[in-house]
Amino acid sequence: MTKTDHIVLVLGATGGIGGETARALARHGWKIRALARKGRPVSPTDSWEWVPGDSMDQASIVDAARGTDAIVHAVNPPGYRNWATLVLPMIENTIAAARASGARILLPGTIYNYGPDAFPVLCEDSSQQATTHKGRIRIALEQKLEIAAREGVRSLILRLGDFFGPRPGSNWFAQGMVKPNHPVTSITNPGSKGIGHDWAYLPDAAEAFAELMDREEELADFERFHFKGHWDADGTEIVSAIRKAAGDESIPVRSLPWWLFHVASPFNETMREVYATRTLWQTPIQLDNTKLVRFLGKEPHTPLQTAVESALRGMDCIA
Repeated sequence: MTKTDHIVLVLGATGGIGGETARALARHGWKIRALARKGRPVSPTDSWEWVPGDSMDQASIVDAARGTDAIVHAVNPPGYRNWATLVLPMIENTIAAARASGARILLPGTIYNYGPDAFPVLCEDSSQQATTHKGRIRIALEQKLEIAAREGVRSLILRLGDFFGPRPGSNWFAQGMVKPNHPVTSITNPGSKGIGHDWAYLPDAAEAFAELMDREEELADFERFHFKGHWDADGTEIVSAIRKAAGDESIPVRSLPWWLFHVASPFNETMREVYATRTLWQTPIQLDNTKLVRFLGKEPHTPLQTAVESALRGMDCIA
């Protein structure tokens, strides 16, 4: 089978990591089959095959995955809501579709799986002892993939830090630090000066997925890689890059009012789950990409300033 014969089903193709991974795989010769509840968007900017379906409807996922070689699982409940009832059924449906089609599952991993015992440097074999409800769900999700791999359902996890890219999506950069479709007049920083933080530029992470799949036959049935991305050693480099891209070094930086999320936590699930992530901003956390670099030779990397400018331009924050 040639590369151009490969078909990938993308769940979450309209989102940040799902869309970027689809574009990267398309550049590498894959045919893209994108799932959306209403099928083909009104004004698509691609030549993908769009099929109707719902990630909570196992029959539609199994049907959409027929004849595919890979399934990108890039779906999550919006706004941190209903994770307990939706996240695991979603991955179970994807596993069922992969089992029926023989496809490998591609999963963007998170750092939510880890607790303080694993910080500050996270390797593929670091202990996963999450202290948050969301983190424990992510651990259970990956455990389902690992169990399924023993039964012949292959998977590939690429773990990322906080991500950003040229299309607005559910991430700290676009929903917290700046406002899409608005000029940058202020920056809200969830972290603190002196605390290092890992950022993943989505086009780079997507390219890593595509390069790994170029060598899919060399991968184990259950495979994990960590993507280092941009290590902001003191928590100020991302802010400086935003200011420079906006052309104003005096743009004010405000601290995220974590206390507000704490006060609202008993009454709002989203605020409660966001507040639970605060520890990930209060300690330096870095992903070790040694295994990825050893396998690929290098990690795809766009310079931070270029990446931030691209992200802000894509979000219509700068001209």
